[in-house]
Amino acid sequence: MSARTAIVTGGGSGIGAALVRALVAEGAHVVVADVDLPAAEALVAGLTGPGTAVARAVDVTSAAAVQDAVDAVVAAHGRLDLMFNNAGITFLGNTEDLTLDQWNAIIDVNVRGVVHGVHAAYPQMIRQRAGHIVNTASMGGLMAAGLMTSYVTTKHAVVGMSLALRTEAAAHGVGVTAVCPAAVDTPILDKGEIGRFKGRDFYLEGQGIKEPVDPDLLARRVLAAVAANRPIVIEPRQARIAWRIGRLAPGLVNRMATRFVAQQRAGVLDPPTA
Repeated sequence: MSARTAIVTGGGSGIGAALVRALVAEGAHVVVADVDLPAAEALVAGLTGPGTAVARAVDVTSAAAVQDAVDAVVAAHGRLDLMFNNAGITFLGNTEDLTLDQWNAIIDVNVRGVVHGVHAAYPQMIRQRAGHIVNTASMGGLMAAGLMTSYVTTKHAVVGMSLALRTEAAAHGVGVTAVCPAAVDTPILDKGEIGRFKGRDFYLEGQGIKEPVDPDLLARRVLAAVAANRPIVIEPRQARIAWRIGRLAPGLVNRMATRFVAQQRAGVLDPPTA
């Protein structure tokens, strides 16, 4: 059997880069699609393993660019086995401080970027009667806390899209999985500062996690979930526990989130006491 083919958007860093490494280690041919082409090229240059990878400049906010990437893989290999819609951005801070440009940017990348990946890859997988779509969401797509409202909005959309599409795709032999990790040790933890909110500390404290999830461990577990055709991946264990508590006692979790937001505002915005 020929090697599996895969596209990973946002593949140049973070979770995407970890997925690329795991796929190459399994012998797949991977297109590392990223708006930051030098980052994708640097990753490809350092890869070792039985698989292969190529870097490609792809802005997921462009439907044509995503479609071109899918078409190129199909033209070269005759099929697309795995589509990882992984590219994402985040903003932190008070919702009233977000500009419409920021709202549009996060919707364009986190929601439309996934839509573009599904729109390009899913029809090909239907024709093949096989394939798997993996959409990177977040614990923010399962639970809600303020000061990251725009991010939570987009990730809830990704989870809903993934679970709904899965119920359609099964009839065509196509799998769909949503990936919902808590804080992962990636650059996104350090990008998303608005005012004096610090991304890394915010994510870790808000999710009750002392250390972020290792991206390479997450990638291996995602590929295992794909092999088992699981609908959702939640990591780490503390996140799975929090999700179950939230389903059983949503009011309790809402009160805890409200208290957390108040504490964050006080800690960030109030002057230190002598």
